[in-house]
Amino acid sequence: MKYFDRSNIASWFVVFLTFVIFPFHSVTYAQKDEITSEDWPVGVIARYDDHGAGIPLETALKMGVSAIQLKAPFPDHRTKRDAKIILDKVSKAGVQITSMQSGFTNESYKTIPIVRETVGLIPQKTRNERIEQFKSVCDFARELNLNIVCFHIGFVPHDSQDPDYIDVIKMTQSICDYAKGKGQRIHLETGQEPGDVLLRFIEDVDRDNLFINFDPANMILYGCDDPIITLKKVGKYVKSCHCKDALWADHSQDSDSQTTKKRGLDWGTEVPFGQGDVNAELFLQTLKEIGFKGALIVERENKHQPEKQQQEAKDAVVLIEQLKAKMFNDNISQH
Repeated sequence: MKYFDRSNIASWFVVFLTFVIFPFHSVTYAQKDEITSEDWPVGVIARYDDHGAGIPLETALKMGVSAIQLKAPFPDHRTKRDAKIILDKVSKAGVQITSMQSGFTNESYKTIPIVRETVGLIPQKTRNERIEQFKSVCDFARELNLNIVCFHIGFVPHDSQDPDYIDVIKMTQSICDYAKGKGQRIHLETGQEPGDVLLRFIEDVDRDNLFINFDPANMILYGCDDPIITLKKVGKYVKSCHCKDALWADHSQDSDSQTTKKRGLDWGTEVPFGQGDVNAELFLQTLKEIGFKGALIVERENKHQPEKQQQEAKDAVVLIEQLKAKMFNDNISQH
């Protein structure tokens, strides 16, 4: 077989490099380079009624953003009529709703221990009732043609041997299956779990429609993990994100006693995007590094200071557009 003579080995090696190895590397680099600023529309969290801390929908639609994440309204406002009103408003404004953010009645974020007791689907006293509430949110999201529902699941047991851990796994599988039946994905918002715990939990749930809504500030607010390191660790599951900023608890003081607070025990302090410990530019650079494609959604939770909330959200949008222009070498006037 003359084609495999020693004299032909060098020729076959050149062919192998030319048609197998080099094209493979070219494809790999092309995939990394294909992310553009257009893959990152900038938006804000908006609310249709008074449920949640988002910016009022009418105001958000006048901010010049191209996307919004919509807070799930109160149950009485989850009707076909309400869905039509919302769709008409966003259509006229030329704005895309990227996803819905769910919440539950009687949740409290007053302190971290109270969050553990009241937030999400983990608290056993309210678990069954809230599973039904969550399904209702998925139903309403479907009326809005949305295929992504984000929410805080609550404090997942960090110990996989905890008796409740298996129950939480089964519950999450159940709601993932419900959402999948409607063509939807569920995005767990970061905050309560360190990266390793969140990664293990998602893999233990083992559902192909379970992903992450990455909020870097929440990791600082709860004092649970470094947001940039975690983003790299869980990057393959990050399909949506919040642009929010915060100071670690021990970088701020208690307003009453002026005593230094402790990470993981006391709340950190939310601040405007770009003014905290997240490192806004590094956050966006890391999103690009992991290949993230999706909306950059600004969240500012000072709802009871509406003018300040709206101005700081606008400022965050401008900052993000500037950072995008720098990263992608775009002319900012195009945005």
